Amino acid sequence: MVMAGVATAPASQPLLDQALWQRFRAAADGAAFASAWLALQCRFTEGALAGVLVLGEPDTGPFHPAAGWPDLGAVSPALSAAAEAAMQQRQGVTLPAGGQCCVAAPILIEGRLHGVCAIVLPGQATAAAVMRQLQWGSGWVEALVRREQMAAETGQLDRATSAFDLLGVVLEHAEARASATALATELARRFAADPVCIGFRQGGHCRVAALSNAAYFGDRMTLVRDVGSAMDEALDQQAVILFPPRPEWEYHVTRAHAELAAAHRAGAILTLPLRHEGVAFGAIQLERPAGESFTAEEVELLDAVASVVGPVLAEKRANGRLLPVKVAESLTRQARRLLGPGYFGRKLATLGVVVVVVVASLLRGEYAITSPAVLEGRIQRSMVAPFAGYIAAEHVRAGEVVAEGQLLARLDDQDLRLERVRLVTQRQQRVTEYDRALAARQRAEASIARTQIDQAEAQLAMVEEQLARTRLTAPIAGMVVRGNLSQRVGGAVERGEELFQVAPLDAYRVILEVDEGDIRDIAVGQRGMLVLASLPDAPQPYVVDRITPIAEQKDGRNYFRVEGALEAPGERIRPSMVGVGRTTVGEALLVRIWTRRLLDWLRLAAWRWAP
Repeated sequence: MVMAGVATAPASQPLLDQALWQRFRAAADGAAFASAWLALQCRFTEGALAGVLVLGEPDTGPFHPAAGWPDLGAVSPALSAAAEAAMQQRQGVTLPAGGQCCVAAPILIEGRLHGVCAIVLPGQATAAAVMRQLQWGSGWVEALVRREQMAAETGQLDRATSAFDLLGVVLEHAEARASATALATELARRFAADPVCIGFRQGGHCRVAALSNAAYFGDRMTLVRDVGSAMDEALDQQAVILFPPRPEWEYHVTRAHAELAAAHRAGAILTLPLRHEGVAFGAIQLERPAGESFTAEEVELLDAVASVVGPVLAEKRANGRLLPVKVAESLTRQARRLLGPGYFGRKLATLGVVVVVVVASLLRGEYAITSPAVLEGRIQRSMVAPFAGYIAAEHVRAGEVVAEGQLLARLDDQDLRLERVRLVTQRQQRVTEYDRALAARQRAEASIARTQIDQAEAQLAMVEEQLARTRLTAPIAGMVVRGNLSQRVGGAVERGEELFQVAPLDAYRVILEVDEGDIRDIAVGQRGMLVLASLPDAPQPYVVDRITPIAEQKDGRNYFRVEGALEAPGERIRPSMVGVGRTTVGEALLVRIWTRRLLDWLRLAAWRWAP
């Protein structure tokens, strides 16, 4: 309507042309460019009533209106029919439409159809001139298309550059696991993600092989298991999975990703399959905290990275699997160098190794077994709630040293005090009745009153006992090793619920977690030294006095619980300290001490595979 109004005022035409050209030059995106271009085309086409510019993917489409003049609402069915006819015929068409005519010209760039421009004209307009105008003006649309292609190619070039930079990180390492760890750490740094995991499919399931900024992740087995399940979900669907998914993305199953996000409080999880020769053999997974997600550009870049590094990691894994061949080739090469001319340093090193082996086979040394250890009190007394009630006050917390009989906490006794007042009043009333019965020589009533007095006194004694037990005191002198009621004052407790645990400061026991492969060499009466993490300069001697014959599991390993008594505990020792215990077994050949784990593993492997 504005354009039509301006057309009726010739004096304002220069201003309109200037505004249109200014808008055309300042177009910041494709939509603004298309709108300004179509407005100029209709402005310079005499008698133009409406117009539309349709663009889409070359030849394939889909094609959608990119701009309409004076707006998209002015696109009539006749105008749409002319645009479709021009695209189907790939040449300009003119169609009559109720006293008007629709002129449509396809936009062909290097023989490929990119869209069409159609304009509605009065019936008396010259269609040939309008067709030439549209064909000349389509050069600007070609400039827009090429500019967008250049921007897309620039983005692809940037993605390729980043992908090959990360490929260089992978190529710096010879082994697949080391390469994967370096890649995960670099991805975590560049994309602000933590953790970044890389896994490979083994035995039908994906197993985490590398974790960003971590060479060992044995203590994070829950995370590793959940990440492996999420990777399996992506590999089974052969698709990139982003959780939470974007509304415009294709639907994928994200159940494992949702469980991983809920268990580890991740805000966004992106899993990209690693492929080699069309087969997905692993995945890269990135996590971001709550409130952050991955942009579409980042997803495209990471997908390009996965496409580039996938074949390299696959080749490294393949090389790693051919261990017998690599060992045979290496042994043959080293034997030639050792027995052939030259390589004096290698020969000297081999001689040194032989001397060390011979000496170790003749000399004996101290054979000791090291294991994680923790200190516990030899006696640990628990303070439990004597009855169901409410906590009135707490006076100590875990870690404080207390004396025997010191008040630890107090339970609410208001109800008990009221009950005591009631029982005292009741008892006094029964005493009065008893005295009155005696005075009246009513033996039956006096006997009943006496029984009721005894009953009230028994109830009163029980209430007094409960009142005394509302004060929880330390049964022994020592340290409170468990119990913190500061956040539970006023809260309810159940009868028998543990509130505090007190351990003495002069009697300790050492709890050793001896590996199941070493337990056969441990015996009661053996001596050892305990080094605590907080007191590495003060070793503590102990004696083994008990071996628990039941294995336990922790951090993916089996161990036996071995107890020992400290011979002379220091003043700075406290319960729950951790350290390393070194139990002396005896003397043995050095070669036996150094190779015992290897020999045990070989025996186990031989037994497993023996026919």
